[in-house]
Amino acid sequence: MLRISQEALTFDDILLVPGYSEVLPNEVSLKTRLTRGIELNIPLVSAAMDTVTEARLAIAMAQEGGIGIIHKNMTIEQQAAEVRKVKRYEAGVVKDPITIEADATVRELFELTRMHNISGVPVLHDGDLVGIVTSRDVRFENRLDATVRQVMTPKERLVTVKEGADKNDVRELLHKHRIERVLIVDEKFALKGMMTVNDIEKAKAYPLASKDDQGRLRVGAAVGTGKDTGDRVAALVNAGVDVVVVDTAHGHSKGVIDRVRWVKQNFPEVQVIGGNIATGAAAKALAEAGADAVKVGIGPGSICTTRIVAGVGVPQISAIANVAAALEGTGVPLIADGGIRFSGDLSKAIVAGASCVMMGSMFAGTEEAPGEIELFQGRSYKAYRGMGSLGAMSQAQGSSDRYFQDSSAGAEKLVPEGIEGRVPYKGTLSAIIHQLMGGLRSSMGYTGSADIEEMRTKPEFVRITGAGMAESHVHDVQITKEAPNYRVG
Repeated sequence: MLRISQEALTFDDILLVPGYSEVLPNEVSLKTRLTRGIELNIPLVSAAMDTVTEARLAIAMAQEGGIGIIHKNMTIEQQAAEVRKVKRYEAGVVKDPITIEADATVRELFELTRMHNISGVPVLHDGDLVGIVTSRDVRFENRLDATVRQVMTPKERLVTVKEGADKNDVRELLHKHRIERVLIVDEKFALKGMMTVNDIEKAKAYPLASKDDQGRLRVGAAVGTGKDTGDRVAALVNAGVDVVVVDTAHGHSKGVIDRVRWVKQNFPEVQVIGGNIATGAAAKALAEAGADAVKVGIGPGSICTTRIVAGVGVPQISAIANVAAALEGTGVPLIADGGIRFSGDLSKAIVAGASCVMMGSMFAGTEEAPGEIELFQGRSYKAYRGMGSLGAMSQAQGSSDRYFQDSSAGAEKLVPEGIEGRVPYKGTLSAIIHQLMGGLRSSMGYTGSADIEEMRTKPEFVRITGAGMAESHVHDVQITKEAPNYRVG
């Protein structure tokens, strides 16, 4: 007898039912929860894939109000460095600015500024603040063996403020003295931080940016369950990561559950996401282990072949709904990971029970994604591959452990669960997010949902046939000008 638990549905099997509404799309709130302890201003997360999320895209995601998850196909040091790039990119107050000793050489100064991509460094001598050196001080300096003390702006000419100074006062001070950074000191003139004009301007340009309590952009990072995972988590926490994602193909396994529990026991201040899963039982197991959120999706991604190679998976809408029902009352949010092709799919995922949505292919072709733009038959593309592809699993710091395989035996022994391909170049990330959020806002207007929590619980679905989906798409016409939010094929 066949053991069939249910008939399962995915995005193209359903539509949302419009309802009475007093909600205008431009007035809805898109604020949501990523985990128990982290809120986002938009329900978007970029996937931890080596052709999607590194520091540049994670910065752009956080500036728009979402969050990026740095992939783990790199050394521990490299991944921690990517996290630091995000955390140092913007800060209301830089609490621990990089400093240099007064007796260091200009050559050492150049190496330091190049390494950290900074242009201004406070100068210390025996721990005391004695000056600052900026790009203006050394722009035409060719005495590489000269000391920093010889070229810096000395203590007597420093512009400083006391701790807790108002940002508007700081802005006026920067304007008055025509400078780009001001040092924060205490009563004893000890260095306590730094504020820059760039950070003030960034805060003004991106009012919805996702930030921690120190004013730094939020960022997450993926880890596996391998031998070096403990060291990797420790390095990421030290770098300032906001959330660690224990990222595997099968989250309902002892290794993942144990690793989630270990991270929460050893680093209780860090939020932990466990995944990927597709059942209510898996969600309960991860929640009981201490997961602050779970990630749902076995095989829905455009580059994933798990459902074909292994014959395993649950269509995404049913998987989301089952997990949401199991987590009811626990306070643990779920992230829908994979299968999103249009903004309407994002809306359906949220109505099914997701608090936010993770995407890979939608962001892979953007300017900020890793990789070069390739020309193919007159059109621009970017590479995009699954973390279960041979290329991703077989490299030195590859993702084979995500699929519980051993890459040391050689690439010919790996069993891939993903492919390598290309996606059209899409321009900047902000343009893609604008269209996605515009579609979500429209959906919330049609269903009368004023915020994401209401969207998760209020609207209803109708099940449709293949003919209904064909009717839903453009038909009986030849498209002469493509819309930015509708691409078929």
